[in-house]
Amino acid sequence: MTPKEVVKTFYSLDFVKDNNVLEYIHKDCILHWNSSKGYMCSNYKMIEERIATLKKAFHSFTYKLSHLLEDNNTVTARYTIYVTSIENPQEEEVLAHFITIWEIKDQQLYKGYEISQLGDDTPENLQAFSEINV
Repeated sequence: MTPKEVVKTFYSLDFVKDNNVLEYIHKDCILHWNSSKGYMCSNYKMIEERIATLKKAFHSFTYKLSHLLEDNNTVTARYTIYVTSIENPQEEEVLAHFITIWEIKDQQLYKGYEISQLGDDTPENLQAFSEINV
């Protein structure tokens, strides 16, 4: 698979229902994340623990890509995360919007640089994220 295909396949997974999510994460992975709560740096073990927490909190956890750009072994993804909670599995909600730059090594996500903001489900904003360029 090309680096772009690796990232596209990774973001096509439902993190709650798919058991092979961690197969896409390199054992030496480092993810630098700037969120509305501040900066966090995660390694493989921390990502594994976060996914386990997601499985307890959500009925589904999916991504909708709007942009996917490749430059050699680096791929930039722009996407929205949609979730359904355990308490209300019939209603899908926008959780957050992200842009992540991934360095791919051994066909796995190796180094990530991510920025996010809380979900904005206004029609104008969702339209901007639905203009697919993948």
